[in-house]
Amino acid sequence: MFTGLVEEIGRVTAVEPSGDGIRVTIHAPKSVADAAHGDSIAVSGVCLTVVARDGDGFTADDMAQALERSNASQKPLSLYVHVPFCRKICFYCACNKIATKNTSLAEPYLSRLDREMVLTSRHLDTQRPVQQLHWGGGTPTFLTLAQMSDLVDRLDARFGLSNAPDRDYAIEIDPREADVFTLRHLQSLGFNRLSLGVQDLDPQVQAAINRVQPRVLTETLMDEAHRLGFRSLNLDLIYGLPFQTERRFAETLRQVIELGPARLSVFNYAHMPARFAPQRRIQLADLPSADEKLAMLHTTIEMLTQAGYVHIGMDHFARPDDSLAQAQRNGTLQRNFQGYSSHAECDLIGLGVSAISRVDDIYAQNPTQLAHYEAALDEGRLATIKGLRLNKDDLIRRDVIERFMCDMAIDLDAIGQRWHIDAADYFATAFERLAIAERDGLVQREGLRLSATPIGRLLIRHLAMAFDTHLQRQDGQRYSKIV
Repeated sequence: MFTGLVEEIGRVTAVEPSGDGIRVTIHAPKSVADAAHGDSIAVSGVCLTVVARDGDGFTADDMAQALERSNASQKPLSLYVHVPFCRKICFYCACNKIATKNTSLAEPYLSRLDREMVLTSRHLDTQRPVQQLHWGGGTPTFLTLAQMSDLVDRLDARFGLSNAPDRDYAIEIDPREADVFTLRHLQSLGFNRLSLGVQDLDPQVQAAINRVQPRVLTETLMDEAHRLGFRSLNLDLIYGLPFQTERRFAETLRQVIELGPARLSVFNYAHMPARFAPQRRIQLADLPSADEKLAMLHTTIEMLTQAGYVHIGMDHFARPDDSLAQAQRNGTLQRNFQGYSSHAECDLIGLGVSAISRVDDIYAQNPTQLAHYEAALDEGRLATIKGLRLNKDDLIRRDVIERFMCDMAIDLDAIGQRWHIDAADYFATAFERLAIAERDGLVQREGLRLSATPIGRLLIRHLAMAFDTHLQRQDGQRYSKIV
């Protein structure tokens, strides 16, 4: 642009004072497609500095308006708080994180979190109950006990936390850096659910992913959690890691079954070293094949179901008396960014760097870069960097996809009545896409009712894609590639 070439004719959408100058908002999607915070763009011979970007025209104002619209529904709130700090990086990790051992670095972040809470709560009826609270990361237990207390106090001051017995207040824990005092403190703060990262109990696998974690650490924390009366305990496992085989992963499963958690999340490792730098420390030759991964998944389902766990769907398992299993039986199970949830119909508000919100009819996300997140809040505005407002078609299809992934079956006639549409005509393209899956024995169809077969349940995410018009279906894609 400095050479005199005109790349695009944009549109000025807002001009407002900002300190000693002005802040100009310009709609020019082509020119700013790869622009980052601090970059310069020439406009009519004037050099402007990029201080914020909105994704596809979605702005922080859109997020604020969605928060205000949501008050009419009086839905309960679900709060997600992202704590991005880790003392040590696990090589498999694809989460947004910052590696440091200096807990004082969390202080400015907690201050920014509070600013975000204040700005968010201004648009909310804070009498709405906070039914769910989840701290993820990163490693939330990176925070000191005092910092945890401070964060809970700030959340309570801005939103009003609940003491209701049926609340779900959960936190992710690294057993390598938590002890019985940590658990006692978390209980005093109101947490009643714990999720412990385990991944694998095999020493060779642990060494390969830079997460050496003897079983005794996990077992000690679980014993203390049971003694303290935490309502539910989840263990995270990952299949597809280096040096894993079906036999060796089965041994980890055997030990995990002995430990007896109420829930298990068993995730598929996706190797994407070009996107996630820590994964470059993992050698491709050490990873199991797609067929070996599929065998591990089959073994996981077989061993856990034989041990009495209910396969909730995809990556989640729970005891029959757990609230997840109960919600699935009742048809009230929900799937969100954190996985399956027993509390349907909550407005989810994400707080912190990279956090995602689902409020009213929008999805919104904060910047993934800490500097961009901080800059937005320092300017006194919500940190929303991109988002999407759903139209009626999006809402209908979200309803279908969510129910299919939660119930493993979907009654499209009921969907049609709920949304006042001719379901057979509306989903004709989806039926065509699922024809191959039906022929392969992955799904059964009776009129407008679809149900996943036992093998189809393993591929429910792929089956649900048939209803998503935003996705381009890849013909000929092997199902094993998705597992």
